[in-house]
Amino acid sequence: MSQSMTREAALRIALAARELPGIAARDLVLALAGKLALPLTESKLAAVTVEDLCEMLAGDHADESCVLGFDSVHLKAAVRPLWGIGVAGSELPALEAYAAGDLPGSIRVAVCSNSAEMLDGHFGSCERFLVYQVSPTRLRLIDQRPTLEADQMDDRNVARSALIGDCQIVYAQSIGGPAAAKVVRAGAHPVKIPRAGPAREILARLQLSLNSPPPWLAKVMGVPAASLAQFVAAAEAEEA
Repeated sequence: MSQSMTREAALRIALAARELPGIAARDLVLALAGKLALPLTESKLAAVTVEDLCEMLAGDHADESCVLGFDSVHLKAAVRPLWGIGVAGSELPALEAYAAGDLPGSIRVAVCSNSAEMLDGHFGSCERFLVYQVSPTRLRLIDQRPTLEADQMDDRNVARSALIGDCQIVYAQSIGGPAAAKVVRAGAHPVKIPRAGPAREILARLQLSLNSPPPWLAKVMGVPAASLAQFVAAAEAEEA
């Protein structure tokens, strides 16, 4: 069963089980799997309501209004860690609010990660993608996308690429040639950073390039490359 969830999901379930008298973590995993199907991911757990949890635990006795030793106080307390609320020791950083247009001149960047807010994963094996919106002056962590479900697909690299299809760049410690080609086809530009490090420090270096991007980054951003501006100006002058 441990192969069917991330460490973060397992932590949330274990903490939720503590709030339910007489329920072992394994029993709660089985109840959740019966309702949500495997693999159990953070996104699935975050969607569980008090009513859902009551129904799962009641089983064949669901029509008895869940009178099985769990009152609303216990159920509400158990749902909170499933949502990731108040989970001490959680590896997942908090998301920051973002709406389209909030950060003018920004691009979206995925980071391969296995722990906290670190760039420490290989494209084909990382546990999640951290997704940032990056402008020349600000950056926000706007999403976290577990890869476990993608790994159940026939072509895991195509499925992983689809997870970040709205990103312009993906940072990874390593990525193989075939996987890189699939990332490019999905619309993202793969960048290797072999040495693990804090994602925000690595993205801060990217920010310095956004106002005057080199050709590869300008192509990603869909803007003219600053380094080519002199040649563009010369060509326009010659045409005039």
